[in-house]
Amino acid sequence: MSTTATTGGYMPGFGNHFATEALPGALPEGRNSPQRCAYGLYAEQFSGTAFTAPRHTNRRSWLYRIRPAVAHGPFRPVEAGLLRSRFDEVPCPPDQLRWDAPPLPSAPTDFVAGLMTVGGSGTPDSLSGCAIHWYAASASMRRFFYDADGELLIVPQQGRLLIATELGLLTVEPLQIAVIPRGLRFRVELPDGTARGYVCENFGAPLRLPELGPIGSNGLANPRDFQTPVARYEDQAGSFELVARLDGRLWAADIDHSPLDVVAWHGNNAPYRYDLRRFNTIGSISFDHPDPSIFVVLQSPSDTPGVGALDFAIFPPRWLVAQDTFRPPWFHRNIASEFMGLIHGVYDAKAEGFVPGGASLHNCMSGHGPDAETFAKASRADTRHPQQIADTMAFMFETRALIRPTRFALESPLLQRDYWRSWAGLARHFDPGASGRGA
Repeated sequence: MSTTATTGGYMPGFGNHFATEALPGALPEGRNSPQRCAYGLYAEQFSGTAFTAPRHTNRRSWLYRIRPAVAHGPFRPVEAGLLRSRFDEVPCPPDQLRWDAPPLPSAPTDFVAGLMTVGGSGTPDSLSGCAIHWYAASASMRRFFYDADGELLIVPQQGRLLIATELGLLTVEPLQIAVIPRGLRFRVELPDGTARGYVCENFGAPLRLPELGPIGSNGLANPRDFQTPVARYEDQAGSFELVARLDGRLWAADIDHSPLDVVAWHGNNAPYRYDLRRFNTIGSISFDHPDPSIFVVLQSPSDTPGVGALDFAIFPPRWLVAQDTFRPPWFHRNIASEFMGLIHGVYDAKAEGFVPGGASLHNCMSGHGPDAETFAKASRADTRHPQQIADTMAFMFETRALIRPTRFALESPLLQRDYWRSWAGLARHFDPGASGRGA
């Protein structure tokens, strides 16, 4: 079946409604749960928000499937490996932290087994916070998985992912992202044999496009560029395993058929993908540069108007033209906490050490900014000429909560224990006898 979008783009969180069927007439007309569905199917509602959520934020889809989701054996606990959703194992240091990229596993390791939690905040049962993971996989899944704790934002860094979901197929490559709704069942296959990347598990409100405010009606991520899958079903019997993540633990149940057996569906609680290369970057064309909120792709809203509980931002190729301006990100301390990853190329605010597949964490009010070499170079740059930042893609998971690293993250040999030296060369230049006006 095709993996292209249904008609039109998908605007996360704004009430889009899609209808797609793999067999003609599988979608009932005029009612959601008829007494008898076509083809002997079962009707099932898949809700991602409370039934009474406002219409413009309500997420739900009707599925017409060969067997309902309830048809499986009892669950038993299974080993979770390096996957975590509690973040009180070790004290959270205020240090700036940075890690090398995790190696690809030599033994066969599927997507779920390859998840490694770097840190997070909140708890699944509080419906707030997030968990941040790496994945490193070397085998396609022969089982199925769903996450009852949170929505999954998947950011590939190396290798393509073929994500077969209940609602259809999504093929995702580096420089694209996929979002899997809370509770949706799926399987990840590896067309290239291995894969590595990042996952943000969002415990809070579903991700949606941020408001544009004075930017107006266009810019940043455009709704038409989000794609949902078309209906596709597997009518396959056999001996399979269904793995669930609930309350931070993994559970497994035997299931005698593929749960990806939805023949038709309609609604707006659906997986989607987005190509980061289609992001319309906004910037200054005079002096200074705006806050990094101009790079937000998706946002999980909080209970405070204008404040995201979780932001997903990217730093794509772009032109810098502001004059008399320090063009890299300025030195700063944030109320928010920032987890950064690098998908491709070189990040413009660091000279070395921040590698594709690696990560950094700058927690609440921890000072950070360009290293000494980048500062010196940018301070001498001729800003009369534009500068193109090309062939790069970095991203950030930003949250108003503290991101507490796991024991694995703090004790891993991947941790760069000399990261603090990036700023050791920032010399004292103060001269009270010099001119009071800058360059």
